[in-house]
Amino acid sequence: MTTATAFLGGLSRLEPRPNGHHPAWLTEARRAGFGWVAEHGFPTLKDEDWRYTRLGPILEVPFQPAATGMGYRLSSSTIDALAADLGGTRLVFVNGHFAPELSSLTELPEGATVTSLASVLAEGAERLEPLFSRPFAAHHHAFTALNAALTEDGAFIRIPADTTVDQPIHLVFVSDSPTSPLLSSPRSVVLAGPRSRVAIVETHVGVPGDVYLTNAVTEVALADGAAVEHYKVQDEPDTAFHLGLLDVHQGRASRFSSHSVALGSSIARHEVRVGLEAEGAEVSLDGLYMARGDQHHDNPILIEHAAPRCTSRQLYKGVVDGRGHGVFNGRVVVHPGALGTDAAQTNKNLLLSDRAEVDTRPRLEILADDVRCTHGAAVGRLDEDAVFYLRSRGVPHQMARGLLISAFVNELVDRLRLEPLRSRVEKLVAHRLATGGEEAAKT
Repeated sequence: MTTATAFLGGLSRLEPRPNGHHPAWLTEARRAGFGWVAEHGFPTLKDEDWRYTRLGPILEVPFQPAATGMGYRLSSSTIDALAADLGGTRLVFVNGHFAPELSSLTELPEGATVTSLASVLAEGAERLEPLFSRPFAAHHHAFTALNAALTEDGAFIRIPADTTVDQPIHLVFVSDSPTSPLLSSPRSVVLAGPRSRVAIVETHVGVPGDVYLTNAVTEVALADGAAVEHYKVQDEPDTAFHLGLLDVHQGRASRFSSHSVALGSSIARHEVRVGLEAEGAEVSLDGLYMARGDQHHDNPILIEHAAPRCTSRQLYKGVVDGRGHGVFNGRVVVHPGALGTDAAQTNKNLLLSDRAEVDTRPRLEILADDVRCTHGAAVGRLDEDAVFYLRSRGVPHQMARGLLISAFVNELVDRLRLEPLRSRVEKLVAHRLATGGEEAAKT
């Protein structure tokens, strides 16, 4: 029996059945997702988008799906310590389930909805049916299908037309698995109406030392002229695993930006898929990943230019230390008819150890004329001449290295427009560089 078969077998008893809380279409979508995984299995190194990520360490763990009503050891003060206070509405999810007692709701513009997905699904919400049936069928992605099969909760955000939400909406996903390894499957939906404006922040954290798997999906749909800023900070313990999909669909002249910071987890995968589906849509994706020890951080990106005169920008940076492994697998597809496409893709990596490894694959597939597309990648070490220069000015060796690494990282950190979040990330990065100093000094 393979580890994948054993993993799926352990979950088979959870195959969805009809109940009084889910509409019939959702039960069918959950069954279809589970059936897809059972038929196709999990990705292997033979799958192009997974060729650098070994799933054995995940599939060997006997995870138990997190159930509603499970107890936890968390308090509001714990959440405050793990996640930045951004001043606006904050929804907290423990093991994938909404925790109202740990959340804080602030006044929102008229017509705006920020609530738990479970409460929306309990009302039927047939308009969500396409979102639940599309991802695994279209993407052939086993973990997305598994999320569709097992998800019960997450965030639901709907911003009506011509509405601006001034304060960011903070979604905190925290895991607490004191007795057995848990699998949480949160699914969040963001519907931005025509010409609406909103900023969404996702924070993924957990109790240090716990073993668990977060398998999260966030879907964002932007109507014509909408603007959405999305931020994600993944700082889960090194004993945990994180698999995330950000699935974005953009309307005419919409603007979407995403800023991801990946620091934690033993194996972390932050997948982004963007469909530029109408003329004049714009997307900007930034990513910082900092793998050390035995960490593995994978960043598969797919941007599909399916309409004329759309613009995409990508800038991902990796800082890899110890025996860490970073992956950038970026792909831009310009479909026939997408005239006037403007796409740029850049990946830069800094190796701090002889044992550190990076695989970078920036790719362009251009099937249309009259486009402007560029891509590039770089992998290198610290500039020893720059280190020597700083040391010659009296700066200690380790401090000199830290200054140069910070300068490399800060280009992305400075792009975080939300000041409380930027301050939080600056502290996390500084702490990571300080605690990694001993290992860096050995190289």
